[in-house]
Amino acid sequence: MTELNLNNLTSDFPLLNKLMALEEVVWFNPNVTTLEQGLPYVGMDETDIHDASLRLQRFAPYLAKAFPETQLSNGIIESELVDIPTMKTALEAHCQLPIKGRLMMKKDSHLPISGSIKARGGIYEVLTHAEKLAFEAGLLSESDDYSKLLEPEFRDFFKQYSIAVGSTGNLGMSIGIMSAKLGFTVSVHMSADARAWKKNKLREHGVNVVEYEQDYGVAVEQGRKEAEQDPSCFFIDDENSKTLFLGYSVAGERLKQQFEQQQIVVDKAHPLFVYLPCGVGGGPGGIAFGLKMAFGDHVHCLFAEPTHSPCMLLGVHTGLHDEIAVQDLGIDNLTAADGLAVGRASGFVGRAMERLLDGYYTLTDERMYQLLGELNLAEGIKLEPSALAGMPGAIHVEHNSEYLTSLGIDDTTLANSTHLVWATGGGMVPEQEMAAYLAKSSV
Repeated sequence: MTELNLNNLTSDFPLLNKLMALEEVVWFNPNVTTLEQGLPYVGMDETDIHDASLRLQRFAPYLAKAFPETQLSNGIIESELVDIPTMKTALEAHCQLPIKGRLMMKKDSHLPISGSIKARGGIYEVLTHAEKLAFEAGLLSESDDYSKLLEPEFRDFFKQYSIAVGSTGNLGMSIGIMSAKLGFTVSVHMSADARAWKKNKLREHGVNVVEYEQDYGVAVEQGRKEAEQDPSCFFIDDENSKTLFLGYSVAGERLKQQFEQQQIVVDKAHPLFVYLPCGVGGGPGGIAFGLKMAFGDHVHCLFAEPTHSPCMLLGVHTGLHDEIAVQDLGIDNLTAADGLAVGRASGFVGRAMERLLDGYYTLTDERMYQLLGELNLAEGIKLEPSALAGMPGAIHVEHNSEYLTSLGIDDTTLANSTHLVWATGGGMVPEQEMAAYLAKSSV
């Protein structure tokens, strides 16, 4: 991007000056619409989510046997919904501001198999591909008991095929572990910021890990190029995959069931605010879509990004989406939040969801570490840094009067609201690594 263009951009969008200065910012989307108005731009609806949900049910008997940790949930990969009242008190004390609503956490950080939110989309896309291949070969039909996939003939069959993906870490973990379990040859192309323990864990599962000294964009591009040279290789495209997106979206109907079980009401008088850490955008985009389909206009989703990697905020705010990267502004895309270290957002997700997302905010690495320590102290919950990005969201929402007025939310409604922090990763972080995180928290 030329200097002249950059000057024009910062003139048209003054917020970019704050992004370039690596300041924490909050931007509420003036173009947010109703679900009815925004849904046509997504190009998918509840029928697609239902289809994804049924596919996951078909695979449940297989997953329950292949991964014993899913036996209690009968092969359904799902996470806990918990209250975090002590953390709410800690947040209020730190910010010296009250939070009137209820503060909860969705622990996708502790999803079985791969210990992160990516266990939703990544595993779903691998299963979808495996099912398609097995159907085409006449080895499987929808009415079968899918636990037959454990039989040697299926592993021998899938060995003929390979899967590739580019990842900062967690997506690679979910795809690598699942693909290897089924019998696929799998390569995970990992960016410079990917943690060594994630690479090691993948290798333990027989996954081919390809390391790069560059960032996420380069790892994805190289993975894509390698896959193009091999007709038997299926490349999982985190930036543009509608299958990944749908795998995440099933979380909406699952959360609705959990709310009903806990008698939590979501309606005009009881709004729901959800805070989602955002990297390239597939995970939070898919979940936000599922939440909108489950709760309609009564749920309000905000994306959270590191100050060094605000790619989705940048793309949506300027309307340039994947035609601009944070590096174009001189932002280095270097962050401790490895899962969010993405310089260029998904154009597909940005364009599909920009009318259905209420806002975006950024936070520093130091803030994420501090919140990591506070959460551990307050609730005994251990997360990786990127998973804390959603934590300050309730403060931003409750103390922006212009935004609340635009929604018609008064103090009474706010007191009846639920704030949900979507915890995205950390359940499989080794003790030594977690101790290092906590040491940086200064709590």
